[in-house]
Amino acid sequence: MNAWTAAALVLLAIPAPACLWVAAQGTAVRRLVGASLLSSVVGALFLLLPPAYDRSSYQDLALMLAVLGPAGTLVFTRFVTGRHHDSRPHESTPGP
Repeated sequence: MNAWTAAALVLLAIPAPACLWVAAQGTAVRRLVGASLLSSVVGALFLLLPPAYDRSSYQDLALMLAVLGPAGTLVFTRFVTGRHHDSRPHESTPGP
């Protein structure tokens, strides 16, 4: 085990379970914060794995997570609010 692997294990042992706990309990805002922070922790973990295993292709996972993480946060926010936005204008009551 080298220093890169040890750093990855530290990320898996301390912040990842804390983020999972916050994402699993509490209000919707706390769950959103936990999910966003977990995305950042996993992204950092994916950046530590390529030097640990000498495979540069693993960096692609970190780049994809960096792009898709904020999009996932927006989708989560959209579904939690429960409001549906319609592109059509609302029908008004018939006039005289």
